[in-house]
Amino acid sequence: MNALDLSRWQFGITTVYHFVFVPLTIGLSVLVAGMQTAWYRTRDPVHLRMTRFFGKLFLINFAVGVVTGIVQEFQFGMNWSEYSRFVGDVFGAPLAMEGLLAFFLESTFLGLWIFGWDRLSPRLHLATIWLAAIGTNLSAYFILAANSWMQHPVGYRINPATHRAELTSIGKVLTNSTALVTFPHVLFGAFLTGALFVVGISAVHLSRGRDTVLFRRALRAGLVVGLVAAVGVTVSGDVQARIMTKQQPMKMAAAEALYETSAPASFSLFTIGSLDGSQEVWSLRVPHGLSFMATENPNGRVEGINDVQRRYEAAYGPGSYKPVVPVTYWTFRMMVGLGLAAAVLALAGLWATRRGRVPGGRWFPRVALAAMTLPYLADTAGWIFTEMGRQPWVVAGLLRTRDGVSAVGSASVITSLVAFTLLYGALAVIAGGLMVRYARQGPPPETETRDGEPLPAFTY
Repeated sequence: MNALDLSRWQFGITTVYHFVFVPLTIGLSVLVAGMQTAWYRTRDPVHLRMTRFFGKLFLINFAVGVVTGIVQEFQFGMNWSEYSRFVGDVFGAPLAMEGLLAFFLESTFLGLWIFGWDRLSPRLHLATIWLAAIGTNLSAYFILAANSWMQHPVGYRINPATHRAELTSIGKVLTNSTALVTFPHVLFGAFLTGALFVVGISAVHLSRGRDTVLFRRALRAGLVVGLVAAVGVTVSGDVQARIMTKQQPMKMAAAEALYETSAPASFSLFTIGSLDGSQEVWSLRVPHGLSFMATENPNGRVEGINDVQRRYEAAYGPGSYKPVVPVTYWTFRMMVGLGLAAAVLALAGLWATRRGRVPGGRWFPRVALAAMTLPYLADTAGWIFTEMGRQPWVVAGLLRTRDGVSAVGSASVITSLVAFTLLYGALAVIAGGLMVRYARQGPPPETETRDGEPLPAFTY
């Protein structure tokens, strides 16, 4: 493998690993804030213990996510210096805003939340966790704005002397139509991840007869949030598909293995293609399905891979502008299928726990634990689809991936790739061990109160 392939593998591994922690941080931040709000309004110690328990798991996940996120940003200078040189003036602006505004907000108020249990008034302490949650969600928006610029560049000009992209409107970058539709999709996916995380842990404790009142409330709350989030993911994903059809027709065509332009276009349920992904061998399709999804018209016209390829060759010169079709096709289906499975499980869980019921038997915790993995796998598949489907561009229409890599040898990239993989493996063992340890430990015993205010809630 050459330095380009190795650099892509390293950035892909780093990004996917980091994003394992991101959606849970976003989702749990809001869920924990909601739990503390319930305690503030009712003064029910069950909600306080729930907040403390899931808050501790949230903090562990947040800490690991910060570490992996910092390493990810180092990749731009290490392996993608030409990309950084080309887009730094544009790409750096939303990332700087994320670091100076959003991350500062969430980390500062998260610190106040951790150490302020017996030092701040209940109302002020509640405000700190909500401000931390707002900061976490703002952080996601700025990062998505930067990524959306790579998918659909706006608010820039190319300097003819330096051949660099220069920022002309930060407003256009932050209100990029791609970012506006991607943000709710990512948020709903994060809420689904956090909700099913709460459901899985609660189900295990319920199956062992521990704190049934607390964990049944947590279970029901997680199932409700999970179902609402699953609906939100579906609706926002539908809107995103239409934007993608207009802005990145090759990605949509590859996602459906649609080789020839069609009107109407059918939706592929299952397609077998050639090994090189250059043509369809056999497929099972839903008539008019893709036309409706991509254009809101059951007879709408959708461009195929071959026509987009010819159009891009005329615009950008000779070369292949097709992504790896099998990867794009199957990751899209994994994302959609796993998301729908999570919605079905959330709905089934609400039915199984209706009217105060607590499901018995071994099947319930096993299904709930399996459900925890679905949003993670869907999130991962979605990001692989998003980034692989953009290839061969690192910035759509402006800079090819091969032109953004650093001028380093394969040996250097192999060294850093092996080092990162080993370090991330060790970090996964540590983080996973901590999460399992504190999840098994369960919520702390009910604390004494003084004048209606809790004593210190976090003891490590």
